[in-house]
Amino acid sequence: MISIKNVSKIFPSKQKDLTAVNHVNLDIQDGEIFGVIGYSGAGKSTLIRMLNGLELPTEGTVTVAGREISKIKGSELRKARQEISMIFQHFNLLWSRTVSDNIAFPLEIAGVSGPQRKQRVAELIKLVGLEGRENAYPSQLSGGQKQRVGIARALANNPKVLLCDEATSALDPQTTDSILDLLVDINKRLGLTIVLITHEMHVIRKICHRVAVMESGKIVELGSVLDVFKNPQQPITKRFVKQVTEPEETNETVEHLLSRYHSGQVVQLTFIGESAELPLITNLIRNHDVTANILQGKISQTRSGSYGTLFIHLDGAEEEVNKAIDYIRSQQVGVEVVSNG
Repeated sequence: MISIKNVSKIFPSKQKDLTAVNHVNLDIQDGEIFGVIGYSGAGKSTLIRMLNGLELPTEGTVTVAGREISKIKGSELRKARQEISMIFQHFNLLWSRTVSDNIAFPLEIAGVSGPQRKQRVAELIKLVGLEGRENAYPSQLSGGQKQRVGIARALANNPKVLLCDEATSALDPQTTDSILDLLVDINKRLGLTIVLITHEMHVIRKICHRVAVMESGKIVELGSVLDVFKNPQQPITKRFVKQVTEPEETNETVEHLLSRYHSGQVVQLTFIGESAELPLITNLIRNHDVTANILQGKISQTRSGSYGTLFIHLDGAEEEVNKAIDYIRSQQVGVEVVSNG
């Protein structure tokens, strides 16, 4: 569906040219929800803008739905953009138009007749869950409702690709989850390919099939979301994964425990898939002469399965603690000794 081959984007400057995207290669499959994550300045916004021709690559090729976006111009580019819709962080609604009129706007531009336009708007309002708000103006809507209007408007011309530029960054956590659930539903119903950029690992974890991690204009890590969670390779990826797997107070809790207990070991357990649901601690205490103090834990769901982390303090004779750790490893659970008491 999307093919990015050896793409770079350089912005000229009097002082020093800025390389925003640096020799990126990427293939995104038809019907996939693909995430691009990175901090500000990583190049992700520039990359996504090259998918619909808002930016042209300095070198390389960008092909979407069979069209080389980096080469076409004029009417052909406008036609291609009807198949590549985009939603934004700040909604970009027309404040003088109602919900229905905002959704109808791209249909008007495309020359769709009045009756067809009305029917299509009604379908989209139902799809995004805005029944009863058809005649409301943007100033009368919540942030989540505004983004639903933006999504409906983006879907008006039946695009093949939906680009999401930090589409949930301006929303509270609960509203963010409702919008992400809507995008998953749209992906399933319409078979739509969705590409989203974000700096929040929660967004990637919740809905994406695969993820690319960007830093300094390059893709430094690429893989399925579960694999990236299970075995992050790059320091920046590990920082993103910790956003989801380790609550902020974890380090403080571990340090507090180590200051109180001067024996045993603090270990981090990593659970993948079915192992996240096993009664590990119960079996551990039954079968080994150790005490297990649970410090912090969390199980997250990805599109490919469960991923969990658990911090525990194991205490007892050194030989028993080592046997307990060996037992944990035998249960297909990752073990990392955080510190020795």
